[in-house]
Amino acid sequence: MSNDKRVTPYERVKLARDKDRPGIEDYIEALFDGFMEFHGDRLFRDDPSIVAGIGYFHKIPVTVIGHRKGKTLEEHMAYNFGMASPEGYRKSLRLMKQAEKFNRPIITIIDTPGAYPGMEAEANGQAAAIAENLAEMSSLKVPVIAVVTGEGNSGGALAIGVANKVLMLENSIYCILSPEGFASILWKDSNRAPEACEVMRITAHELLELGLVDEVIQEGSRMFKNMDNAIYKELKKLMKMSPDKLSKDRYNKFRAMGEVTTMASE
Repeated sequence: MSNDKRVTPYERVKLARDKDRPGIEDYIEALFDGFMEFHGDRLFRDDPSIVAGIGYFHKIPVTVIGHRKGKTLEEHMAYNFGMASPEGYRKSLRLMKQAEKFNRPIITIIDTPGAYPGMEAEANGQAAAIAENLAEMSSLKVPVIAVVTGEGNSGGALAIGVANKVLMLENSIYCILSPEGFASILWKDSNRAPEACEVMRITAHELLELGLVDEVIQEGSRMFKNMDNAIYKELKKLMKMSPDKLSKDRYNKFRAMGEVTTMASE
């Protein structure tokens, strides 16, 4: 797996945010057959910044959920730049519970600056919607695979990212908040975002070394094929596991993140 040291972490951030980078529609077209989108959270409305539906992956019925940013300014506005509202996360959870009912694996495509922080979103239960997704995803009894394809920031990413296997494209990022937000909090200066990237360790290869993700997928002309192969390889393994083991392993995987082990001095 290529890890070009000449590409700085901040350059990876810019690549992850590139307007010409493939979006959820491109991944669905390349990887899945017969996709049918579902809409609405059964409470308020449909959030177009989250795509959720069912399709076939190597003839296996699967549920697919992902962030949608759009590519033109008009689409960015319509899809809120990929920042989901609580309705989007409730829609996601509705489809996940449906997948569990019909024993369908779940594949999520993560690319978001973070959950939408607006007043309306907070009033409609943004924090509660994300928290419920985290809790419910940890106990799902079907295989869950998450692929970070661009930005994977904050709870907005994690709300569809509690998976048995977490994969990343080599020029994607996965972090607790944006580098600009990190720099603003730590140094009161968002212009220090490049420095923040070095401190945060947010690139795919760094996270693989830390054991926080399971595989880095090489990009380039074979990116879609590489992504297809990586997902299929992991899915075949997961489908051999019992429902209880899938749930237990996923729960333990995320509970162990950030755990510090100290050795008693002799």
